[in-house]
Amino acid sequence: MKKDNLAVRDGGHVVRNKRKRFTWDDLELTILSLPTIAWLIAFCYVPMFGIVFAFKNYKYKPGKGFLYSLFVSSKWVGMKNFEFLFRSPDIANIFRNTLGYNTVFLLIGVTLPVALAIMITQLHSRRVAKVCQTAVFLPHFLSWVVISYFVYAFLSTDKGLVNSMIVALGGNPILWYQDPKPWPYLLVFINTWKTFGYSMVVYMATITGIDQSLYESAVIDGASKWQQTWGITIPLLRPVISIMFIMNVGNIFATDFGLFFQVTRDSNSLINVTQTLDVYVHKALIQSNNYNYSSAVALMQSVFGCILLIISNIVIKKIDPESGLF
Repeated sequence: MKKDNLAVRDGGHVVRNKRKRFTWDDLELTILSLPTIAWLIAFCYVPMFGIVFAFKNYKYKPGKGFLYSLFVSSKWVGMKNFEFLFRSPDIANIFRNTLGYNTVFLLIGVTLPVALAIMITQLHSRRVAKVCQTAVFLPHFLSWVVISYFVYAFLSTDKGLVNSMIVALGGNPILWYQDPKPWPYLLVFINTWKTFGYSMVVYMATITGIDQSLYESAVIDGASKWQQTWGITIPLLRPVISIMFIMNVGNIFATDFGLFFQVTRDSNSLINVTQTLDVYVHKALIQSNNYNYSSAVALMQSVFGCILLIISNIVIKKIDPESGLF
């Protein structure tokens, strides 16, 4: 491998010239990155041509194929596909549920995983810490279909565990899937139980990478565990917390379809507390079989989410220049 040339400038400083050749190390790294690049192109960039659906009245033309039907025979309708959402009489309720739930999820996702990550790393027994970490992280790998059956096993009217306990204590069974009042709290609890383990592991990895000499110096100075947390752990976690916060803000217009549709078993009695953008579009797609509507809403969610992500990153950078996603 050819070594870089050295240049001597005025004052005797030695400056290394910028390497221009493509080396063997670069080739190895490029080959290793090819599967990721292929995945990114196939699943993130190729599907973007579907944006065309949002501005067309797609009609499949037999014998001509999908691409011909989409780009040639289907008519451009401009912003007409976006109107169906805003003409809905439930538009206020849809945005209230979407933004309301995501705001609560965002606040919990910033505080609870950080607190739990700090507490687990303070455990003296590594075995207990690993058991706790695994128990918290395990729900992340469960699908919403499996979780919906777990929830049904607890809340079923006739054979559910909760109602069985209520009846055994002399009470009357509760019609959980017909009463919307407890579901906002149940949905927040279920979503937190399933998702916060992933964020906790990210924070734990960051805490593990903190230089332990900082804590040793703090102990010598007489700092308590609480003072070490506020003086060392939290400040060093701040960049990661900022990144996680910004990424979650970018998804504030998107909701987890499985949580609001499958866990609630699509109960019409719960529609006031479960009707979010994704659920509404899914039902509209089934009723009208119109892919244009779903593409329009997906594009709107992506655009608004991108705008909020950029704004939140600018605000974070103003508050703390060393934090931020980009």
